Amino acid sequence: MGFWGNKSVVVALGGGIAAYKTLELIRLLREQGAMIHPVATTSALQFVTPLTLQALAGHPVYQDLFSPLAADAMDHIRLAQQADLLIIAPATANRLAKMATGMADDLLSAMVLARRKPILLAPAMNMAMWQHPATQRNVLQLQADGLHLVGPESGALACGDHGVGRMAEATQIVEAARRLLSPQTWLGERLLITAGPTREDLDPVRYLSNRSSGRMGWAIATAALRAGAAVTLIHGPVAMAPPWGAEAVAVESAQEMYEAALHHWDQWTRSGEPLSAAILTAAVADYRPASRKTSKIKKEANSGLQLNLAQNPDILAALSARAADLAQNNRRRPLVVGFAAETGAGVAAEETLLATAKEKLLRKGCDLLLLNDVLATGCGFGSPTNQVTLLHRSGQHEVWPLLDKEEIGERLMQRLLSH
Repeated sequence: MGFWGNKSVVVALGGGIAAYKTLELIRLLREQGAMIHPVATTSALQFVTPLTLQALAGHPVYQDLFSPLAADAMDHIRLAQQADLLIIAPATANRLAKMATGMADDLLSAMVLARRKPILLAPAMNMAMWQHPATQRNVLQLQADGLHLVGPESGALACGDHGVGRMAEATQIVEAARRLLSPQTWLGERLLITAGPTREDLDPVRYLSNRSSGRMGWAIATAALRAGAAVTLIHGPVAMAPPWGAEAVAVESAQEMYEAALHHWDQWTRSGEPLSAAILTAAVADYRPASRKTSKIKKEANSGLQLNLAQNPDILAALSARAADLAQNNRRRPLVVGFAAETGAGVAAEETLLATAKEKLLRKGCDLLLLNDVLATGCGFGSPTNQVTLLHRSGQHEVWPLLDKEEIGERLMQRLLSH
C-alpha cells in the first residue's frame, strides 16, 4: 500500500502565484495513495480554478466557512480533526499573520485553530516580505505554537527578483510531510554514511572507477532523516542531488573519502557529540594508480599499457578500530556497519559468498555487514531493488527478500535500534 496509502491530507491553498505549484503537490500525493481534500481561500481561486483542484484531488473543493452545501456547517471542525495532515501551500505573508494572531475569519484560519494534529506550512512571497520583521516574528510564533515549515527556498521569484521567498518544490514538500508523520525513533542521534563510487585518476582525463550509483546509500540516508536523525553523507561522484536535510560532503578519490570520514569521526569524538552509527555503503576502490600522470597518456601503436597500482586505505577497518578504542576507554561505541558487494551464481556460490562475508566482518571488526550479489536478478548497481543478507558479529545472519532499496534502508534503521 505504501506510506501514503491510508493517509488523509488536507491541502490548503493561500492566495499567491505559487498556487500553481500546489497542483503538482496534489498530484504527487494522490499518485502515492493519499486521500486529498482541497481547501482554497478566495484569493487562491484567483490563481487556480475549483474545477482544476477537484479534478486533481478527486474530491470537491472546500471554499466557504458558511457554505450552504455543508451538511452541518462544521466543515472546518470535521476536516481539522479527521485529516492526518494539513498542508498550507502557498502560505502567504497574510496567511502567516492570520495564523500567528489567532484570527478565524475564513474556513482555513478556523481549521487551523480547531486542529490539534500536524500542520505543515510552505511559505511563498517576495523576499522583502519574507525578510520583514513582522513576517519573521510571525514565523517564530507559529513555530513556537508547534507548526512546521518547509522552505522558502532561494531562487527566481515571480516579481523578477532573485532571493529567498520561493515556495519549496512539490517533491520536497512531500518529503517534509512524510518526515513529519514518521515515528522519530532516531531523533537526537547522528549518523555518518558513505555512498557512491570513488574515482582514481590515471591522468587529467581518465580514471579508474566502478558502477556504483549511490542509490543504496541515498536510501539509507533518507530513511535515517525520516526517522529524525542528523545525517552526514560523504559521497563520491553521483548523478543525484543529496537527500534534503543531509550534510553532504562530496569527494572524488578513496583517499579523500578516507580522510573525510576520519575527520568527521575524530571531530565528533573530540567535541563529545554523540555518533550513533557509521554506515559505509560506498563502493570504495581497493586500488589506485601508483602515480598520476600530469598529462594525457598517449596511445602508442602496437603497444599495451601497464598500470602499477597501490592499495587504498581501508575506511571500514579504520572506523571499526576507532570504535573498539572508544569501547576500551569506556566511552560510547558507535555501531559500524559495512557492505560487501560480491558476485556469484547458484547455491554453492551463495554459500561461498556467505563464508567470504563472515570472514570480512571478522577481519574488518565491524558490528554488522550487509552482503549482496550484484549479479543476482533485480540487484546490483543502479537497480531500485536489492536483496541482502544481514550478518551479525555474533555469527548469526538473516536473509532479506528482494526489496526496494528504500525499504531496505527502513529495515536497517529499525534493526540498528535493537542492536
